[in-house]
Formats: sequence, structure tokens, C-alpha cells
Amino acid sequence: MIRFIEDKDEKRKISREVLEALKEWFEVDESREQYIRESADQPFWAAYENDVPAGFLCLKETGKETMELAVMGVKKDFHRHGFGRKLFAAAKAYASVNGYDFIQVKTVRSGVYEDYDITNEFYKSLGFKELEVFEEYWDAANPCQIYVMSLKSAMETMKARHSYRGAFVQEPVPREDLIAIANAGINAPSGCNKQTTELVIVDDKEMLEKIKALIDPPVAKTAPAMIVVLSKRINAYRDKCFATQDYSAAIENMLLAIVELGYQSCWYEGHITDDDRICDRIAEVIGVPGDLGVVCILPVGKALEDFKVPPKKAFEERVSFNRFGEK
Repeated sequence: MIRFIEDKDEKRKISREVLEALKEWFEVDESREQYIRESADQPFWAAYENDVPAGFLCLKETGKETMELAVMGVKKDFHRHGFGRKLFAAAKAYASVNGYDFIQVKTVRSGVYEDYDITNEFYKSLGFKELEVFEEYWDAANPCQIYVMSLKSAMETMKARHSYRGAFVQEPVPREDLIAIANAGINAPSGCNKQTTELVIVDDKEMLEKIKALIDPPVAKTAPAMIVVLSKRINAYRDKCFATQDYSAAIENMLLAIVELGYQSCWYEGHITDDDRICDRIAEVIGVPGDLGVVCILPVGKALEDFKVPPKKAFEERVSFNRFGEK
């Protein structure tokens, strides 16, 4: 459970309990005491397991448009239980709702200490991007790596998302971005939580070429990566199957994540599931078992060409209040 804490004494108590249990990361007494002292006046979230504090996170404003992840700690016994991600999700939502555009975080550059290498990988898995390293920000033994993340709202991303069918920049898509996109897909809702959608990330050049060679007329010929969407048709309850709704929700989540990360894509479904059953040949190439079927491909890459936003009907033509046709 994640709770937003407002009582200053409780903040200090929780931060002390957690940070003193993590002296490998917070070994300097003066710095640790400063974190504890400052936490009382910062937005503060605590994670609990059976009413026992497992970790906490604080934010602080560093500019009119930027919040910083000032300090976060999760006790070792609760590592890899998802508490860090849940704490950050709460803090990110708070910063976004309150009008901030960015979150930054400072840590020790990768390659200096093993413990901090793990921390760096965690921040990157959340979606943080490397901004700059300041060699002397703390001292020569602890070069400061600054990460930054955009807080562009979901509403803005929805407006920015449009199908892209042009050529792609010939630049690999980092694995961490593809993983973030896939996570957005598998986190989508599914009927009765049957989780009927599965994904295959394809970023191997040889495998990509095998798949592209099957698609006629050709699409996404220059995409440096692709996500193949699989669906399993099982009933959610009685004779009701929601596999189509499941994979549709997953695809839309991924399309939004693709745009938010600076890439473009297009939902190719009918083109590969038509009478010629290109989908079945793709399934064979990537080793899909018989209880799953390929329903869609999503190319992923940076757009090489400009593209026009297709016109949309006016709001009033498509939306009514209370009764159809009423404005």
C-alpha cells in the first residue's frame, strides 16, 4: 500500500527507519541526516507491507517546471516487490497533476559502484533518460549522473498520436524502450483478467527481414523494430470471450507509449489477417504455439518523413450529452 504522508514527525520517523537500514547507499551521516531533516517539508509517500514501512520517496521542486526525486529508499527485505515502482508512480502522478513538465534524479554514474549500477538500471527501467554527468558535482570519487523524464500528459500524447506509414530512421531502438512499450501493453485491462494478449519483440535484423519478406503489399519495410501482438481465444466467463477487446486495449497502450518515447508506429491488423493469412506465416517464423494467433504488428522507429495529421470530425458531430443528438 502507498500512502501520502503529511505529518512532519511521521515523515522524519519513516525516513530515518528506512535510510538507517540502507547505510550502504546512505553511509555519510551528515548527508543522511540532511535527507531526514528535509523530508519533513517535502511531498512524501510511504510504502507499507502489513502496516510496516517498507520504503519511502520524497520530491522537491528545483524549478517552476521541474521536480526532483530528492530521495528514495526501500528496505532490502522488500526489494524486487515492486514498491519502488509504486512509489515512483504515485510521485509522478502528483508532479503531473500539479503542472510540472519534468522529473529529474541524481545518482552516481554507472561503472563506479556495483550498488549504484543497480540503481541506475532501475531509474532507466522507469523511463528516465541520461541528461549529463557532472564529474565534480559531489567529488571526483562520485561523479554525478543526472537523469530526466518528461511528464507530458496522457491527454497530450493522445492528441499527438497518429498512424505513421512512412519510412523510419535507420537507428536501433534501445531494448529498454522496447521493454517500456511492451510493459504498457501487458499492463492494459483484460476481460476478467484473463490476460489473453502476449507479445513478441523483434529487434534482430535477420528476423525482421524474414517477417517483412512475408508482408505483401509491403509495409514497414524500414522499421528497425517491431512488436508482434498475439492473442489467445479463451472464454472469460461462460461463453463470453473478450480476446479482441484485450488486445485492442494493449495495442492502444503501446501506440501511446511509442509516441511518448519519441517514436512512431501504425496498427497493422487487417493487412496481415486477411484471406491470405500472412499472420500465420509470421507466427511460424517466430515460433508461436498453436493456442495463440498473430493479430497485429506494430513497427517501432523514429519517423524519417513529415506526415500530415488526418482531419477529424468536429466534437459536436460525434458526441452527445444524455440523449443521442443532444448538445
